[in-house]
Amino acid sequence: MSDSIKVLMVDDEDQFRATTKKILDRRGFITILAANGEEAIEKIKEKPDVVVLDVKMPGLDGLGTLAEIKTLSPDVPVIMLTGHGSEPSAKYALTQGAFDYLAKPCDIDVLTSKIKEALRLGQADSFRERTVGEVMIPIEEYTTLDARATVKEAIQALEASFRAKAATGRIMETGHRSILITDDGGEVIGILAITDLLDAIMPAYLKAPKPTTADSVRFSPMFWSGMFSAEIMELGRKLLGEIMSPAPVRVGSGASLMEATYLLSINQERRMVVVEAGHVVGVLREQELFFEMSAILN
Repeated sequence: MSDSIKVLMVDDEDQFRATTKKILDRRGFITILAANGEEAIEKIKEKPDVVVLDVKMPGLDGLGTLAEIKTLSPDVPVIMLTGHGSEPSAKYALTQGAFDYLAKPCDIDVLTSKIKEALRLGQADSFRERTVGEVMIPIEEYTTLDARATVKEAIQALEASFRAKAATGRIMETGHRSILITDDGGEVIGILAITDLLDAIMPAYLKAPKPTTADSVRFSPMFWSGMFSAEIMELGRKLLGEIMSPAPVRVGSGASLMEATYLLSINQERRMVVVEAGHVVGVLREQELFFEMSAILN
């Protein structure tokens, strides 16, 4: 689990360090910060599980710091972060013992997946496939609303989830594009995705399979000007319970990734609710399974 992973983040930019620590801490990591190579070498004494190291830094640069780290703690995996123009140095770092390198700006999902991969493959014991609970997105990171909330409130909450994500020019954290809908007792009873909103603003006659001849003229795009605004204003007053999709399929936190893949596939879903002891603890998306595919192949 990520709550056992101690990460040493080494970068000379104050805002980048602070932002990255905020994101990683929220995802359950223990994050140690170092502003330069010299400080990173001192922080190695705190025995981090993984080091994320910037290539270009004043003073002792990333390559020099990597060499010192590998001398002091040869088994700790090091992920290099490279900006524009420094990719050759990052590639060279692979020959000097770095685990991998990532280009900036770096998506936080990719970074966290790579941290977990580095730790898992760097451990001495044999490879162990992770469970659903080890790769899911914690439920705390998802927006939830009561089914009696309006569509307008849902759109505002969904938009806010994107704005609230911390980001700099060098790291990105994206929203989840969906909201879990709950009943009075907090039980997940549905989900609202952006695709649900797009479907809901379509007038009924545009979704009719065979319009009558008299109605067919209304299908001409020349009559659609202003329709989008009118429909969304009307939709905004509806309750989520009226337009939400059914709750996603459920899977246990201890289930295997193949079971999760099977359930997503046969149900033609893009995400699923993860439960533990009868309570929802997270969401597993197709992205998490994709990152695991990449990790295993690498």
